[in-house]
Amino acid sequence: MADRPLAVVLASGGLDSCVTAAIAARQYRLAMLHASYGQRTQQRERSAFASLADHFAACCRLEVDLTWWHRIGGSSLTDPSLPIPDGQPPAGQVPSTYVPFRNANLLAIAVAWAESLGAARVFIGVHAADSAYPDCRPEFVAAFNRVVTLGT
Repeated sequence: MADRPLAVVLASGGLDSCVTAAIAARQYRLAMLHASYGQRTQQRERSAFASLADHFAACCRLEVDLTWWHRIGGSSLTDPSLPIPDGQPPAGQVPSTYVPFRNANLLAIAVAWAESLGAARVFIGVHAADSAYPDCRPEFVAAFNRVVTLGT
């Protein structure tokens, strides 16, 4: 296992994170990264992240505190005064649960950590299939990959 390259896996602790870690673990040793950003599910996510990191025998873990995000506002995930909606928003509308530019921030942290560790890859479990979040679109991921290439 020590002869495998290292990959950083962004993990909230949810289903997407679990599947992403499982895919990454096929070829890489895992460095697991979790962010607490003031989300309402913060404690449950942190517990699930720890369980995932244990399950996949992560060789290192990093938990980052981004709780300043609730001060930015704009998301019902971080602002308890905003209701979390039932169901999907109308087509073309971004849901109130979208955290402004979250994935770009999370990826920037993951890339910085990966670079300092000498990791070969960064994995994030985002998909556009059932998401109206703009930072889950394939175009966003492709553009961020170009930023990483230019910035590292």
